[in-house]
Amino acid sequence: MSSHQEITNERRRKRDQLVAAGMNPYEATTQATHTAASVLAEFAALEASAVPVTLTGRVMALRLHGALAFADIFDGTSKMQVMCTKEQLGEELFTLLTDTIDVGDFIEVTGVAFITKRETQALQATHWRILTKSLAAIPTEHFGLKDDDTRYRKRYLDLLLDEELRQLFYQKATFWDVTRQFMKQHGFLEVETPTLEVTTGGAEARPFKTYHNDFDMPVYLRISIGELWQKRLMAAGYPKTFEIGKAYRNEGTSPEHLQEFTNLEFYWAYADYKAGMQFVQELYRTIAKEVFGTTAFSVRGHEFDLANEWKEIDYAEAIKEATGIDIHTASEADMEATLRELGVRYDGHNRERLTDTLWKYCRKSIAGPAFLINHPTLVAPLAKTRPGTNTVAMFQPIIAGSEVGRGYSELNDPDEQRARFAIQQELLEAGDEEAMMPDYEFVEMLEHGMPPTCGFGFGERLFTFLADKPLRETQLFPLMKPKHEMDLTDSE
Repeated sequence: MSSHQEITNERRRKRDQLVAAGMNPYEATTQATHTAASVLAEFAALEASAVPVTLTGRVMALRLHGALAFADIFDGTSKMQVMCTKEQLGEELFTLLTDTIDVGDFIEVTGVAFITKRETQALQATHWRILTKSLAAIPTEHFGLKDDDTRYRKRYLDLLLDEELRQLFYQKATFWDVTRQFMKQHGFLEVETPTLEVTTGGAEARPFKTYHNDFDMPVYLRISIGELWQKRLMAAGYPKTFEIGKAYRNEGTSPEHLQEFTNLEFYWAYADYKAGMQFVQELYRTIAKEVFGTTAFSVRGHEFDLANEWKEIDYAEAIKEATGIDIHTASEADMEATLRELGVRYDGHNRERLTDTLWKYCRKSIAGPAFLINHPTLVAPLAKTRPGTNTVAMFQPIIAGSEVGRGYSELNDPDEQRARFAIQQELLEAGDEEAMMPDYEFVEMLEHGMPPTCGFGFGERLFTFLADKPLRETQLFPLMKPKHEMDLTDSE
Protein backbone atom coordinates (compact mmCIF):
# COMPACT_ATOMS: atom_id res chain seq x y z
CA MET A 1 0.00 0.00 0.00
CA SER A 2 1.40 3.41 -0.96
CA SER A 3 2.31 6.06 1.61
CA HIS A 4 -0.39 8.22 0.06
CA GLN A 5 -2.98 5.55 0.81
CA GLU A 6 -1.68 5.07 4.33
CA ILE A 7 -2.00 8.80 5.02
CA THR A 8 -5.50 8.87 3.56
CA ASN A 9 -6.62 5.89 5.64
CA GLU A 10 -5.21 7.43 8.83
CA ARG A 11 -6.95 10.73 8.13
CA ARG A 12 -10.22 8.95 7.45
CA ARG A 13 -9.86 7.35 10.88
CA LYS A 14 -9.36 10.80 12.42
CA ARG A 15 -12.40 12.08 10.52
CA ASP A 16 -14.49 9.27 12.02
CA GLN A 17 -13.19 10.20 15.46
CA LEU A 18 -14.36 13.77 14.93
CA VAL A 19 -17.81 12.53 13.89
CA ALA A 20 -17.97 10.34 16.99
CA ALA A 21 -17.14 13.43 19.08
CA GLY A 22 -20.12 15.25 17.56
CA MET A 23 -18.26 17.43 15.05
CA ASN A 24 -19.22 17.72 11.38
CA PRO A 25 -15.97 17.27 9.41
CA TYR A 26 -17.42 19.15 6.42
CA GLU A 27 -19.21 22.19 7.82
CA ALA A 28 -21.25 24.54 5.64
CA THR A 29 -21.27 27.61 7.90
CA THR A 30 -18.80 29.48 10.07
CA GLN A 31 -19.05 32.12 12.78
CA ALA A 32 -15.93 34.09 11.93
CA THR A 33 -15.89 37.63 13.32
CA HIS A 34 -12.54 38.69 11.89
CA THR A 35 -9.99 37.86 9.25
CA ALA A 36 -6.40 37.17 10.20
CA ALA A 37 -5.37 40.42 8.52
CA SER A 38 -7.92 42.46 10.48
CA VAL A 39 -6.82 40.91 13.79
CA LEU A 40 -3.20 41.82 13.07
CA ALA A 41 -4.21 45.33 12.00
CA GLU A 42 -6.22 45.90 15.21
CA PHE A 43 -4.06 43.78 17.47
CA ALA A 44 -3.19 46.34 20.16
CA ALA A 45 -6.84 47.31 20.67
CA LEU A 46 -7.99 43.67 20.68
CA GLU A 47 -5.32 42.70 23.18
CA ALA A 48 -6.21 45.57 25.48
CA SER A 49 -9.96 44.81 25.38
CA ALA A 50 -9.53 41.03 25.69
CA VAL A 51 -12.68 40.66 23.58
CA PRO A 52 -12.82 37.18 21.99
CA VAL A 53 -12.57 36.94 18.23
CA THR A 54 -13.29 34.03 15.92
CA LEU A 55 -11.02 33.16 12.98
CA THR A 56 -11.20 30.51 10.30
CA GLY A 57 -8.45 29.14 8.11
CA ARG A 58 -6.29 26.26 6.96
CA VAL A 59 -3.72 24.79 9.35
CA MET A 60 -0.34 25.43 7.71
CA ALA A 61 1.84 24.29 10.60
CA LEU A 62 1.18 22.37 13.82
CA ARG A 63 3.57 21.94 16.76
CA LEU A 64 2.69 19.84 19.82
CA HIS A 65 4.42 20.36 23.18
CA GLY A 66 2.74 18.29 25.85
CA ALA A 67 -0.15 20.39 27.17
CA LEU A 68 0.54 23.07 24.54
CA ALA A 69 -0.17 23.13 20.82
CA PHE A 70 0.74 25.88 18.37
CA ALA A 71 -0.94 26.17 14.98
CA ASP A 72 -0.40 28.61 12.13
CA ILE A 73 -3.67 29.16 10.28
CA PHE A 74 -4.09 30.93 6.95
CA ASP A 75 -7.40 32.36 5.74
CA GLY A 76 -6.27 33.95 2.48
CA THR A 77 -5.69 37.38 4.03
CA SER A 78 -2.78 36.57 6.32
CA LYS A 79 -1.34 33.95 8.62
CA MET A 80 -2.08 33.89 12.35
CA GLN A 81 -0.47 31.89 15.12
CA VAL A 82 -2.89 30.19 17.52
CA MET A 83 -1.86 28.82 20.91
CA CYS A 84 -4.00 26.02 22.32
CA THR A 85 -3.61 24.83 25.92
CA LYS A 86 -5.22 22.00 27.80
CA GLU A 87 -6.04 24.51 30.55
CA GLN A 88 -7.99 26.88 28.28
CA LEU A 89 -9.68 24.31 26.06
CA GLY A 90 -10.28 21.59 28.60
CA GLU A 91 -8.78 18.15 28.38
CA GLU A 92 -11.45 16.66 26.09
CA LEU A 93 -11.34 19.40 23.43
CA PHE A 94 -7.55 19.70 23.64
CA THR A 95 -7.02 15.97 23.25
CA LEU A 96 -9.45 15.86 20.32
CA LEU A 97 -7.41 18.57 18.62
CA THR A 98 -4.05 16.86 19.13
CA ASP A 99 -5.47 13.45 18.14
CA THR A 100 -7.31 14.49 14.97
CA ILE A 101 -6.00 17.74 13.47
CA ASP A 102 -3.38 17.68 10.71
CA VAL A 103 -1.65 20.25 8.57
CA GLY A 104 -4.07 20.97 5.73
CA ASP A 105 -7.26 20.89 7.82
CA PHE A 106 -9.59 23.89 7.98
CA ILE A 107 -10.62 24.91 11.48
CA GLU A 108 -12.48 27.65 13.30
CA VAL A 109 -10.86 29.09 16.42
CA THR A 110 -12.22 31.45 19.06
CA GLY A 111 -9.80 33.19 21.40
CA VAL A 112 -8.22 36.41 22.63
CA ALA A 113 -5.27 38.35 21.27
CA PHE A 114 -2.06 38.03 23.25
CA ILE A 115 1.72 38.26 22.88
CA THR A 116 3.67 35.01 23.24
CA LYS A 117 6.92 34.66 25.18
CA ARG A 118 8.73 35.02 21.88
CA GLU A 119 6.87 38.31 21.33
CA THR A 120 4.72 36.91 18.53
CA GLN A 121 1.23 38.29 17.98
CA ALA A 122 -1.07 35.33 18.47
CA LEU A 123 -4.53 34.15 19.49
CA GLN A 124 -4.99 32.15 22.69
CA ALA A 125 -7.75 29.67 21.89
CA THR A 126 -10.74 29.15 24.12
CA HIS A 127 -12.65 26.99 21.64
CA TRP A 128 -12.17 25.32 18.24
CA ARG A 129 -14.05 23.15 15.79
CA ILE A 130 -13.33 21.41 12.53
CA LEU A 131 -14.57 22.95 9.27
CA THR A 132 -13.01 20.62 6.70
CA LYS A 133 -10.96 17.50 7.38
CA SER A 134 -8.30 17.03 4.68
CA LEU A 135 -7.62 13.46 3.60
CA ALA A 136 -4.42 14.09 1.61
CA ALA A 137 -1.26 15.68 2.94
CA ILE A 138 -0.03 18.98 1.55
CA PRO A 139 3.69 19.64 1.00
CA THR A 140 5.49 21.75 3.56
CA GLU A 141 5.74 25.45 2.84
CA HIS A 142 9.52 25.24 3.04
CA PHE A 143 9.90 22.68 0.26
CA GLY A 144 6.73 23.40 -1.74
CA LEU A 145 6.29 21.89 -5.21
CA LYS A 146 9.42 21.85 -7.34
CA ASP A 147 8.39 19.92 -10.44
CA ASP A 148 6.66 22.15 -13.03
CA ASP A 149 4.28 19.42 -14.20
CA THR A 150 3.09 18.87 -10.63
CA ARG A 151 2.94 22.61 -9.95
CA TYR A 152 0.64 23.26 -12.91
CA ARG A 153 -1.41 20.11 -12.39
CA LYS A 154 -1.93 20.85 -8.68
CA ARG A 155 -2.07 24.60 -9.02
CA TYR A 156 -4.20 24.91 -5.87
CA LEU A 157 -1.25 23.65 -3.81
CA ASP A 158 1.27 25.69 -5.77
CA LEU A 159 -0.68 28.88 -5.03
CA LEU A 160 -1.27 27.93 -1.41
CA LEU A 161 2.42 27.37 -0.73
CA ASP A 162 3.91 30.22 -2.77
CA GLU A 163 2.97 33.67 -1.49
CA GLU A 164 4.84 35.44 -4.30
CA LEU A 165 2.94 33.46 -6.92
CA ARG A 166 -0.37 34.09 -5.18
CA GLN A 167 0.33 37.83 -5.18
CA LEU A 168 1.15 37.68 -8.91
CA PHE A 169 -2.50 36.99 -9.69
CA TYR A 170 -3.69 39.90 -7.56
CA GLN A 171 -1.29 41.99 -9.64
CA LYS A 172 -2.64 40.52 -12.86
CA ALA A 173 -6.19 41.38 -11.79
CA THR A 174 -5.02 44.93 -11.11
CA PHE A 175 -3.45 45.00 -14.58
CA TRP A 176 -6.84 44.42 -16.20
CA ASP A 177 -8.64 46.70 -13.71
CA VAL A 178 -6.30 49.58 -14.57
CA THR A 179 -6.70 48.88 -18.29
CA ARG A 180 -10.49 48.80 -18.06
CA GLN A 181 -10.60 51.98 -15.97
CA PHE A 182 -8.28 53.78 -18.41
CA MET A 183 -10.48 52.87 -21.37
CA LYS A 184 -13.66 53.98 -19.64
CA GLN A 185 -12.08 57.23 -18.44
CA HIS A 186 -11.33 58.00 -22.08
CA GLY A 187 -14.91 57.45 -23.19
CA PHE A 188 -14.73 53.89 -24.54
CA LEU A 189 -17.82 51.69 -24.24
CA GLU A 190 -17.18 48.13 -23.05
CA VAL A 191 -18.88 45.60 -25.33
CA GLU A 192 -19.18 41.84 -25.78
CA THR A 193 -18.83 40.21 -29.18
CA PRO A 194 -19.23 36.57 -30.29
CA THR A 195 -16.66 33.94 -29.34
CA LEU A 196 -18.15 31.44 -31.81
CA GLU A 197 -17.73 32.58 -35.40
CA VAL A 198 -18.50 31.31 -38.87
CA THR A 199 -15.23 32.86 -40.08
CA THR A 200 -12.31 33.71 -37.79
CA GLY A 201 -11.72 37.34 -38.68
CA GLY A 202 -9.30 39.88 -37.27
CA ALA A 203 -6.05 37.93 -37.20
CA GLU A 204 -3.98 35.31 -38.94
CA ALA A 205 -3.85 32.11 -36.90
CA ARG A 206 -4.91 28.47 -37.00
CA PRO A 207 -8.32 28.30 -35.25
CA PHE A 208 -10.02 25.72 -33.09
CA LYS A 209 -12.94 24.18 -34.97
CA THR A 210 -16.14 22.80 -33.43
CA TYR A 211 -19.71 22.10 -34.55
CA HIS A 212 -23.00 23.88 -33.96
CA ASN A 213 -25.56 21.08 -33.73
CA ASP A 214 -28.66 23.29 -33.83
CA PHE A 215 -27.55 25.19 -36.96
CA ASP A 216 -25.91 22.04 -38.40
CA MET A 217 -22.72 23.82 -39.38
CA PRO A 218 -19.05 24.12 -38.39
CA VAL A 219 -18.01 27.11 -36.28
CA TYR A 220 -14.71 28.37 -34.91
CA LEU A 221 -13.49 29.77 -31.61
CA ARG A 222 -12.47 33.35 -32.22
CA ILE A 223 -8.82 34.26 -32.72
CA SER A 224 -9.28 37.99 -32.07
CA ILE A 225 -11.39 39.99 -29.65
CA GLY A 226 -14.15 40.84 -32.04
CA GLU A 227 -12.21 42.96 -34.53
CA LEU A 228 -14.68 42.63 -37.39
CA TRP A 229 -17.61 42.92 -34.96
CA GLN A 230 -16.31 46.03 -33.26
CA LYS A 231 -15.73 47.67 -36.62
CA ARG A 232 -19.37 46.98 -37.40
CA LEU A 233 -20.11 48.99 -34.25
CA MET A 234 -18.14 51.90 -35.71
CA ALA A 235 -20.49 51.76 -38.71
CA ALA A 236 -23.42 51.59 -36.25
CA GLY A 237 -22.48 54.95 -34.77
CA TYR A 238 -20.56 54.05 -31.63
CA PRO A 239 -17.47 56.30 -31.56
CA LYS A 240 -15.34 54.25 -29.14
CA THR A 241 -15.62 50.62 -28.06
CA PHE A 242 -13.42 48.06 -26.34
CA GLU A 243 -13.59 44.46 -25.19
CA ILE A 244 -11.48 42.39 -22.81
CA GLY A 245 -11.94 38.69 -23.40
CA LYS A 246 -10.58 35.29 -24.34
CA ALA A 247 -9.05 34.39 -27.71
CA TYR A 248 -8.10 30.91 -28.90
CA ARG A 249 -5.40 29.89 -31.36
CA ASN A 250 -4.65 26.28 -32.19
CA GLU A 251 -0.92 26.79 -32.42
CA GLY A 252 2.31 25.93 -30.61
CA THR A 253 3.26 26.60 -27.00
CA SER A 254 6.21 28.77 -25.97
CA PRO A 255 7.11 31.16 -23.13
CA GLU A 256 5.24 33.85 -25.12
CA HIS A 257 2.41 31.85 -26.72
CA LEU A 258 -0.46 29.70 -25.47
CA GLN A 259 -3.62 28.48 -27.13
CA GLU A 260 -6.00 30.33 -24.77
CA PHE A 261 -5.31 33.84 -23.54
CA THR A 262 -6.91 37.16 -22.59
CA ASN A 263 -6.67 40.19 -24.90
CA LEU A 264 -8.01 43.70 -25.13
CA GLU A 265 -9.06 45.32 -28.40
CA PHE A 266 -10.34 48.85 -28.86
CA TYR A 267 -11.74 50.75 -31.86
CA TRP A 268 -11.78 54.52 -32.12
CA ALA A 269 -13.76 56.25 -34.84
CA TYR A 270 -12.33 59.34 -36.53
CA ALA A 271 -8.81 58.54 -35.26
CA ASP A 272 -5.81 57.26 -37.20
CA TYR A 273 -2.83 55.12 -36.25
CA LYS A 274 -0.76 58.15 -35.22
CA ALA A 275 -3.39 59.08 -32.63
CA GLY A 276 -3.46 55.44 -31.60
CA MET A 277 0.29 55.44 -30.98
CA GLN A 278 0.03 58.38 -28.59
CA PHE A 279 -2.93 56.82 -26.79
CA VAL A 280 -1.21 53.44 -26.40
CA GLN A 281 1.96 55.08 -25.12
CA GLU A 282 -0.07 56.79 -22.39
CA LEU A 283 -1.95 53.57 -21.62
CA TYR A 284 1.22 51.48 -21.23
CA ARG A 285 2.87 54.07 -19.02
CA THR A 286 -0.24 54.20 -16.83
CA ILE A 287 -0.31 50.42 -16.50
CA ALA A 288 3.38 50.34 -15.61
CA LYS A 289 3.08 53.00 -12.90
CA GLU A 290 -0.17 51.81 -11.33
CA VAL A 291 0.44 48.04 -11.51
CA PHE A 292 4.22 47.79 -11.10
CA GLY A 293 5.04 51.12 -9.47
CA THR A 294 7.70 51.97 -12.06
CA THR A 295 8.23 52.61 -15.75
CA ALA A 296 11.75 51.14 -15.76
CA PHE A 297 12.17 47.39 -16.29
CA SER A 298 14.84 44.74 -16.75
CA VAL A 299 13.33 41.90 -18.81
CA ARG A 300 14.99 38.96 -20.55
CA GLY A 301 18.34 40.65 -20.83
CA HIS A 302 16.87 44.00 -21.93
CA GLU A 303 16.73 47.28 -20.01
CA PHE A 304 14.02 49.78 -20.95
CA ASP A 305 12.01 52.66 -19.51
CA LEU A 306 8.50 53.31 -20.82
CA ALA A 307 8.83 56.94 -19.74
CA ASN A 308 11.56 57.46 -22.34
CA GLU A 309 10.93 58.51 -25.93
CA TRP A 310 9.50 55.68 -28.05
CA LYS A 311 11.52 55.60 -31.26
CA GLU A 312 9.93 54.52 -34.54
CA ILE A 313 11.45 51.56 -36.39
CA ASP A 314 10.82 51.04 -40.09
CA TYR A 315 9.90 47.40 -40.79
CA ALA A 316 11.77 46.97 -44.08
CA GLU A 317 14.80 49.03 -43.04
CA ALA A 318 15.24 47.00 -39.84
CA ILE A 319 15.21 43.73 -41.80
CA LYS A 320 17.62 45.05 -44.45
CA GLU A 321 20.03 46.34 -41.82
CA ALA A 322 20.06 43.02 -39.95
CA THR A 323 19.94 40.55 -42.85
CA GLY A 324 20.75 42.41 -46.07
CA ILE A 325 17.34 41.45 -47.50
CA ASP A 326 15.10 44.06 -49.10
CA ILE A 327 11.67 42.53 -48.51
CA HIS A 328 10.10 44.69 -51.23
CA THR A 329 12.35 43.38 -54.02
CA ALA A 330 13.86 40.08 -52.84
CA SER A 331 12.49 36.81 -54.22
CA GLU A 332 11.07 34.09 -52.02
CA ALA A 333 14.11 31.98 -52.87
CA ASP A 334 16.42 34.74 -51.63
CA MET A 335 14.45 35.00 -48.41
CA GLU A 336 14.62 31.26 -47.80
CA ALA A 337 18.34 31.18 -48.52
CA THR A 338 18.96 33.99 -46.04
CA LEU A 339 16.90 32.28 -43.36
CA ARG A 340 18.86 29.07 -43.86
CA GLU A 341 22.15 30.96 -43.60
CA LEU A 342 20.95 32.55 -40.36
CA GLY A 343 19.91 29.16 -38.99
CA VAL A 344 16.31 30.29 -38.59
CA ARG A 345 13.58 27.68 -38.74
CA TYR A 346 10.60 28.73 -40.86
CA ASP A 347 7.19 27.31 -41.71
CA GLY A 348 5.63 27.89 -45.11
CA HIS A 349 7.22 29.08 -48.31
CA ASN A 350 4.87 31.93 -49.24
CA ARG A 351 6.08 35.50 -49.20
CA GLU A 352 3.98 36.57 -46.19
CA ARG A 353 5.31 33.84 -43.88
CA LEU A 354 8.90 34.37 -45.02
CA THR A 355 8.68 38.12 -44.50
CA ASP A 356 7.21 37.67 -41.03
CA THR A 357 9.93 35.16 -40.09
CA LEU A 358 12.69 37.55 -41.19
CA TRP A 359 11.22 40.25 -38.98
CA LYS A 360 10.93 37.93 -35.99
CA TYR A 361 14.63 37.21 -36.33
CA CYS A 362 15.43 40.94 -36.29
CA ARG A 363 13.26 41.97 -33.35
CA LYS A 364 15.19 40.02 -30.71
CA SER A 365 17.83 42.72 -30.29
CA ILE A 366 15.38 45.61 -29.78
CA ALA A 367 14.98 46.56 -26.10
CA GLY A 368 12.43 49.31 -26.69
CA PRO A 369 10.29 51.05 -25.99
CA ALA A 370 9.67 51.49 -29.70
CA PHE A 371 6.97 51.41 -32.34
CA LEU A 372 7.42 49.19 -35.38
CA ILE A 373 5.85 50.98 -38.38
CA ASN A 374 5.51 50.78 -42.16
CA HIS A 375 4.67 47.09 -42.40
CA PRO A 376 4.27 45.65 -45.92
CA THR A 377 0.65 45.35 -47.02
CA LEU A 378 0.96 41.58 -47.31
CA VAL A 379 1.27 41.04 -43.53
CA ALA A 380 -1.68 43.26 -42.57
CA PRO A 381 -4.81 42.38 -44.60
CA LEU A 382 -7.09 44.69 -42.57
CA ALA A 383 -4.88 47.81 -42.39
CA LYS A 384 -5.17 50.92 -44.55
CA THR A 385 -2.43 51.42 -47.16
CA ARG A 386 -0.19 54.44 -46.74
CA PRO A 387 -0.70 56.68 -49.78
CA GLY A 388 1.84 56.15 -52.54
CA THR A 389 3.48 53.14 -50.86
CA ASN A 390 3.13 49.37 -50.58
CA THR A 391 3.09 49.63 -46.78
CA VAL A 392 0.27 50.07 -44.29
CA ALA A 393 -0.59 52.59 -41.57
CA MET A 394 0.20 50.18 -38.78
CA PHE A 395 2.13 50.18 -35.50
CA GLN A 396 3.32 47.65 -32.96
CA PRO A 397 4.80 48.50 -29.54
CA ILE A 398 8.08 46.64 -28.98
CA ILE A 399 9.74 45.90 -25.65
CA ALA A 400 12.32 43.26 -24.68
CA GLY A 401 12.68 41.97 -28.23
CA SER A 402 9.02 41.26 -28.90
CA GLU A 403 5.82 42.91 -30.07
CA VAL A 404 3.33 43.57 -27.29
CA GLY A 405 0.38 44.92 -29.26
CA ARG A 406 -0.83 45.67 -32.77
CA GLY A 407 -2.83 48.55 -34.19
CA TYR A 408 -3.53 50.40 -37.41
CA SER A 409 -5.70 52.74 -39.36
CA GLU A 410 -8.44 50.34 -40.37
CA LEU A 411 -9.02 49.61 -44.03
CA ASN A 412 -12.47 50.93 -44.92
CA ASP A 413 -12.37 50.71 -48.74
CA PRO A 414 -14.68 47.75 -49.53
CA ASP A 415 -13.16 47.02 -52.94
CA GLU A 416 -9.62 46.92 -51.58
CA GLN A 417 -10.74 44.79 -48.64
CA ARG A 418 -12.39 42.33 -51.02
CA ALA A 419 -9.16 42.13 -53.03
CA ARG A 420 -7.10 41.57 -49.86
CA PHE A 421 -9.47 38.80 -48.78
CA ALA A 422 -9.06 37.18 -52.20
CA ILE A 423 -5.30 36.99 -51.60
CA GLN A 424 -5.88 35.40 -48.20
CA GLN A 425 -8.26 32.89 -49.79
CA GLU A 426 -5.54 31.89 -52.24
CA LEU A 427 -3.15 31.35 -49.32
CA LEU A 428 -5.73 29.19 -47.54
CA GLU A 429 -6.29 27.10 -50.66
CA ALA A 430 -2.53 26.69 -51.01
CA GLY A 431 -2.39 25.14 -47.53
CA ASP A 432 -1.55 28.12 -45.31
CA GLU A 433 -3.64 27.30 -42.22
CA GLU A 434 -2.84 30.67 -40.62
CA ALA A 435 -4.13 32.82 -43.47
CA MET A 436 -7.16 34.98 -42.69
CA MET A 437 -10.60 33.66 -43.57
CA PRO A 438 -12.50 36.06 -45.83
CA ASP A 439 -15.67 37.58 -44.36
CA TYR A 440 -17.74 39.00 -47.19
CA GLU A 441 -20.54 40.13 -44.90
CA PHE A 442 -17.91 42.40 -43.36
CA VAL A 443 -17.17 43.72 -46.85
CA GLU A 444 -20.90 44.38 -47.26
CA MET A 445 -20.79 46.44 -44.08
CA LEU A 446 -17.92 48.47 -45.54
CA GLU A 447 -20.03 49.13 -48.62
CA HIS A 448 -22.54 50.84 -46.33
CA GLY A 449 -19.67 52.91 -44.99
CA MET A 450 -17.36 52.83 -41.94
CA PRO A 451 -15.74 56.02 -40.61
CA PRO A 452 -11.96 56.43 -40.42
CA THR A 453 -11.03 54.23 -37.48
CA CYS A 454 -8.01 53.28 -35.41
CA GLY A 455 -8.02 49.79 -33.94
CA PHE A 456 -5.58 48.30 -31.47
CA GLY A 457 -5.15 45.15 -29.43
CA PHE A 458 -2.81 43.77 -26.80
CA GLY A 459 -2.91 40.80 -24.49
CA GLU A 460 -1.81 39.38 -21.20
CA ARG A 461 1.60 38.87 -22.82
CA LEU A 462 2.25 42.53 -21.96
CA PHE A 463 1.69 41.65 -18.31
CA THR A 464 4.05 38.68 -18.53
CA PHE A 465 6.78 40.83 -20.05
CA LEU A 466 6.53 43.54 -17.39
CA ALA A 467 6.37 40.88 -14.67
CA ASP A 468 9.26 39.03 -16.38
CA LYS A 469 7.46 35.68 -16.23
CA PRO A 470 6.68 33.02 -18.85
CA LEU A 471 3.09 33.24 -20.10
CA ARG A 472 2.24 29.81 -18.72
CA GLU A 473 3.32 30.88 -15.23
CA THR A 474 0.85 33.78 -15.25
CA GLN A 475 -2.18 31.62 -16.02
CA LEU A 476 -4.02 30.26 -13.01
CA PHE A 477 -4.78 26.90 -14.61
CA PRO A 478 -2.71 26.27 -17.76
CA LEU A 479 -4.00 23.47 -19.96
CA MET A 480 -2.45 20.09 -19.12
CA LYS A 481 -2.69 16.70 -20.75
CA PRO A 482 -4.80 14.45 -18.47
CA LYS A 483 -3.12 11.78 -16.40
CA HIS A 484 -4.70 8.46 -15.42
CA GLU A 485 -6.09 8.42 -11.90
CA MET A 486 -3.71 5.59 -10.98
CA ASP A 487 -0.76 7.58 -12.26
CA LEU A 488 -1.74 10.45 -9.99
CA THR A 489 -1.94 8.14 -6.99
CA ASP A 490 1.37 6.43 -7.74
CA SER A 491 3.18 9.74 -8.23
CA GLU A 492 2.27 10.81 -4.75
